[in-house]
Amino acid sequence: MEIQQLKVFLAVAEELHFGRAAQRLHMAQPPVSRTVRQLESDVGTDLFVRSTRSVQLTAAGMALVGSAREILAAAERAKAAALAAGRGEVGIVKLAYAGASTHVLVGVLAREVRKAHPGIEMRLNSQDFALPALARVLRGDVDVSLGRWDFVPAGVESRIIVEEHLVLAVPASHPLADHGEVRMGDLAGEPFVALPPHEGSVLSDRLRRLSLGAGFDPDIVQRAPDSWTAMALVGAEVGCSLTVSSVAENVTDPHVRFLKVLDETLPIYLRMAWRGDSDNPALPPVLTLAEEVWPGCD
Repeated sequence: MEIQQLKVFLAVAEELHFGRAAQRLHMAQPPVSRTVRQLESDVGTDLFVRSTRSVQLTAAGMALVGSAREILAAAERAKAAALAAGRGEVGIVKLAYAGASTHVLVGVLAREVRKAHPGIEMRLNSQDFALPALARVLRGDVDVSLGRWDFVPAGVESRIIVEEHLVLAVPASHPLADHGEVRMGDLAGEPFVALPPHEGSVLSDRLRRLSLGAGFDPDIVQRAPDSWTAMALVGAEVGCSLTVSSVAENVTDPHVRFLKVLDETLPIYLRMAWRGDSDNPALPPVLTLAEEVWPGCD
């Protein structure tokens, strides 16, 4: 039983006239008659009672009408869904992000995607660090990643979302807590809370550069698995922690103060990254919307 057979059958069933059904289908009458006979052969029973004066549905024909309409409607829905997916109107976009600073940004994008493209599902993956998120883009495990990278490999497209500056998180009880700004030379001998020193870690790199530039090695007394934990440890007076301005904007802990770091260093950018050769049709609409939601500073 084929879709075209059901279309012809319904046209004849609704017109009860082979000639009018042929006109409606923009076909000649003989192919219409052959199609109905073939359908009857496939079904194994007559669907119409034919005479020289009229065409009537048999009981089997009347029983088939409802099912034929459902099948054709389902076929149209399937076609529409496939076309919509091909145009990127429906689908799944996987986004990985890292750190306390990106949660609000991700929430805003997810909300706008839901409003503008209700057929696209955003699947969100929170990472501890940016480098694993970038690796997942390279492997094709996710479509988009947010993170701070000094280097983006070939084959990966990126766009700057936010330019950030360094801040030092100190306990509220610290002597420098009310100064508003600080130089790294003021922190010689201070205990530090730091993130793991994995390869490519932007904050680990900046802590090392600034400390060496100020003439000391940082005394790292505690490693934190993520920025949220690092700020909690600062609030608990374990030590100071070098972080970025967006963390200061998103962490509200009365036991932590944030001081702007005055020392010059390499700029820090929060970027979104995606594979340039991605074949996910739902990705381009999300990237376009992200340009509106996150205008960036390119």
